[in-house]
Amino acid sequence: MDIGTIFDAAFLGLIEGLTEFIPVSSTAHILLAGHFLGFESTGKTFEVLIQLGAILAILSVYFGRLWRMATQLPTSPDARRFVIAILLAFLPAAVIGVIAHDFIKNVLFETPVLICITLIVGGIILAFIDRLDLKPVHHDAMRYPPGLAFKIGVFQCLAMIPGVSRSGATIAGALLMGCDKRSAAEFSFFLAMPTMAGAFAYDLFKNRALLSADDAVIIGVGFIFAFAAALVVVRSLLDFVSRHGFTPFAWWRIAVGTAGLIGLWLWG
Repeated sequence: MDIGTIFDAAFLGLIEGLTEFIPVSSTAHILLAGHFLGFESTGKTFEVLIQLGAILAILSVYFGRLWRMATQLPTSPDARRFVIAILLAFLPAAVIGVIAHDFIKNVLFETPVLICITLIVGGIILAFIDRLDLKPVHHDAMRYPPGLAFKIGVFQCLAMIPGVSRSGATIAGALLMGCDKRSAAEFSFFLAMPTMAGAFAYDLFKNRALLSADDAVIIGVGFIFAFAAALVVVRSLLDFVSRHGFTPFAWWRIAVGTAGLIGLWLWG
């Protein structure tokens, strides 16, 4: 392990933290950046395991609300409904993620052209949805009905394809089903916690025999930078979305996907 690998891990961790909670696909950004940097992780575990840093960033920002929710579970129907809604939204991705894990890691993660195309197509769709004259009826992410939450979870499954974006799929689904932009983004935050924690635990279990001490160091560096960057994003994203919507992210997706295709054409 050389110093260049450490710097690559730090850079990719920064990308993970900056892009995990905005609808641009952090996985696509990491895989494309890693491709052009020549960065290779054991079993493609780095790209999944550093998400723990982003998870902890959410927990640190929302710890007070989540703790109050946990203490109110025995007595509050609203608290129990929220937990049920999150679990129902998490369920579809948990099932499909386990079934399709090897295909996702061994095929989809290794197809940069597909990643670029899904970035561009997803950007066009996100821009179109953001411009629709939708009339939201749900304004509080912690009060989404369980049925609505489950449908949002089905949309999240689209993000099994790198480039689609987990947050982008959940936010787009929520907007189309009557949620306002701020609460859609916030529900995506909450849903990220079990989804990303589950992906982390399952990927670690699957690849535990392959990882070395050097891998642990590289993952640790990426984790630290992902945590720091995600902390900034989580604290500022909701206000940004309330003012500007999601169109800026759509254009970013299109620009990155286009640049990726050009880079692949020039350098392979």
